[in-house]
Amino acid sequence: MSTLLSIVIPVYNGELSIEKLVDTLFSDFEKKEGLEIEIILVNDNSPDSSWEKIGLLQSKYRQNLVGINLARNYGEHNAVLAGYAASKGDYIVNIDDDFQNPPSEIIKLYEKITEGHHVVYSYYKKKKHNLFRNAGSWLTNYFASLMLKKPRDLYLSSFRIIRRDLMDEILKYGGPFPYIDGLILRSTSKIAKVEVEHHPRAQGESNYTFIKLVRLWSYMFLNFSTYPLRVASLLGFVFAFLGLLGSFFVIIEKLLYPETQVGWSSLIVTLFVLSGVQLIILGLMGEYVGRTFITQSKCPAFTIFEKKDERNA
Repeated sequence: MSTLLSIVIPVYNGELSIEKLVDTLFSDFEKKEGLEIEIILVNDNSPDSSWEKIGLLQSKYRQNLVGINLARNYGEHNAVLAGYAASKGDYIVNIDDDFQNPPSEIIKLYEKITEGHHVVYSYYKKKKHNLFRNAGSWLTNYFASLMLKKPRDLYLSSFRIIRRDLMDEILKYGGPFPYIDGLILRSTSKIAKVEVEHHPRAQGESNYTFIKLVRLWSYMFLNFSTYPLRVASLLGFVFAFLGLLGSFFVIIEKLLYPETQVGWSSLIVTLFVLSGVQLIILGLMGEYVGRTFITQSKCPAFTIFEKKDERNA
């Protein structure tokens, strides 16, 4: 009996790469005995002709390829979640559409996960990303270790494979702000890693931007950790202590030098500092309350505008 691998590929500005990627995947796995693949391409409302390309590919590989077109741009993790929901495989692989991860490396992830792990992440001896993306990835992994208790020697790559039972747990998440790695880390500790090749981007430009990085951090900070609230509480105690300490100095100075006039400018500076801290804390609490409200109002993580699926036809 064959094992079915579902390969989920979020697509954004991928018109130049996805056809070659899909053809290479099917070509590689034709030679693998006991393994079959299905490919789920999730178009994250890409502004180029990615959806038209997906339609052509679905016509070519009718029984083994699903095309999903999201109603708007939700972001990579929401798109991956949509792909998970459409998958039928025993194991689910995530791979980007930029060809920086060679499709042939999927077999390394599969062989590792069959050893009994729930999820296997890839890592690279040398990444071929630009400096900004490497720095962003380092910061993301650093904060994940700090806030989500991620093992420090684990690199959270988007090229990963998970078991179906773990995927079913991830799909129980009902909110609009999914962070796939956060959902994995809170669901299992049976995590492994394997070294794979990493190639330079062949075509197009990276979709990794500062805005997307900030959005990813907000998902991590505000949806999967109470650490920011603890930091806010600590800041409140620190500034309260400094304020109390300062008041003692003022009292002592007044007692020792009665003629000293209390400075108006120092008072205004103090008010600005304390007011700023209070506003930061209130804003942080407001983010938590707002996200809780949005989640409770059943705002979806993704909405499918169109779907091409002939697996059961």
